[in-house]
Amino acid sequence: MNAEPNLSKEKPKEEFHYSFKMELTESPMNVRKINKNNIEIAVVDSNETLITDGSSALDLFATIQYDSGCDRFILKLSHFAEDFFDLKSGLAGVVLQKIINYRMKLAIIGDFSIYSSKSVNDFIYEMNSGKDVFFLNSEEEGIDRLTNI
Repeated sequence: MNAEPNLSKEKPKEEFHYSFKMELTESPMNVRKINKNNIEIAVVDSNETLITDGSSALDLFATIQYDSGCDRFILKLSHFAEDFFDLKSGLAGVVLQKIINYRMKLAIIGDFSIYSSKSVNDFIYEMNSGKDVFFLNSEEEGIDRLTNI
């Protein structure tokens, strides 16, 4: 009796959550580790601005990667200094270059409609067309995008 396994069935989607607290400089934050489709994503919860310059970005990304083992992150719009969206400041370029150089993936979630600048909207469109950094509306969208790239 030879019964062939049904290989066409998809595995059920599983989501696991792990939480731990980290302190980076003086800003406490909670990081939830989500595992969906065998891809781990670190979701950062904090009420603080965490990224103010290239150095704070690299420290944050390295700390999260070391402590969680994840190379895919979800951060909120509020975690970034306002200068990030002033493209002339260069902060966005510096921060995103670190994500790309260290082969990480980032979803930034929030309401980006508050930015009416054509250059910012073009920047967001270009980033969303790539494979490394995404500007999305919700955590669910971030998880979906980061598990499907």
